Amino acid sequence: MPTTSIDTVSRRLAWQLPLALMGAAVLTQPLRALAASSANQIAVWKTPSCGCCHEWVAHLRKNGFEVATHDVEDTAPIRQKFGLNAKFGSCHTARLGNYVVEGHVPAQELRRLLREQPKALGLAVPGMPMGSPGMEMGNTRDAYDVLLVLADGSSRVYQSYPSQSSVKS
Repeated sequence: MPTTSIDTVSRRLAWQLPLALMGAAVLTQPLRALAASSANQIAVWKTPSCGCCHEWVAHLRKNGFEVATHDVEDTAPIRQKFGLNAKFGSCHTARLGNYVVEGHVPAQELRRLLREQPKALGLAVPGMPMGSPGMEMGNTRDAYDVLLVLADGSSRVYQSYPSQSSVKS
């Protein structure tokens, strides 16, 4: 009658445990990739003929975002649907996770928003400041602020960008 010693069981478990752990890692890898991927997904509503919206989308893609665009005749109803006051309006509105993004917000501020997860409605760059992503004019940039828009409709400066002038040599 064969007997199984504790040493035999221990050796068998020692060999099977790494395989089980590798299997678990392989199974969870797609979940990690999906979570990372969904954090990079942004939906953008824009008018079909707006060149600066096209350039902002290109800026996002260049910075690793997966962008789904939706051409609409008017972005105001989209802003209203997401609860963003018209005073923050620009030429395009986006949705990044649970946040609303309005206007020419730099990709680095979107990454910061995702990293910090503030309690807010989203980010906005009202108007169309020259030199913001999608509104580039050489090395010239108007000063502008990226605003953190709070749920109560108020806002505060999230990041300021100073003006910059082209220097001719």
